[in-house]
Amino acid sequence: MKKIAPCLWFDDQAEEAAGFYCSLFPNSKIVRINRYPEAGGDVHGKEAGSVMTVEFELNGQPFLALNGGPHFRFNEAVSMQIPCESQAEVDFYWSRLVAGGGEEGPCGWVKDRFGLSWQITPTKLAELFHSAEGARAARVMTAMLTMRKLDLAALEAAGSE
Repeated sequence: MKKIAPCLWFDDQAEEAAGFYCSLFPNSKIVRINRYPEAGGDVHGKEAGSVMTVEFELNGQPFLALNGGPHFRFNEAVSMQIPCESQAEVDFYWSRLVAGGGEEGPCGWVKDRFGLSWQITPTKLAELFHSAEGARAARVMTAMLTMRKLDLAALEAAGSE
């Protein structure tokens, strides 16, 4: 069965972004770089030989990065979620994605320097929200809404009050 491969549209940073993302995740690699031909230059407006697409994998999941020009920008309507088993993992991904011009967001969200949104989420969070006791989920939600980078110990404490 074929895997679905998200296509990420960049102005002209596809190769840089793919390399950066591959450096963050295990089992990741650049698969292929395709370059713009001379044909179609009047339509795509890119210099022949410049990077058109980068096929890459993040932890075995295929992606395509396209240098399509400045016509479209990322927004929070689509984000990448990183499930993290520990606070150390949350801290690792958070610090690296914010570095070099990224932006912190609320409730575990961050934008990287390319403008792509990421949710850096402890896997324990779903368990804390999934409770027969509605008050527990409400306490966890109230705590989470005060955070930027998620603090697993504080979320667990809110869930056990």
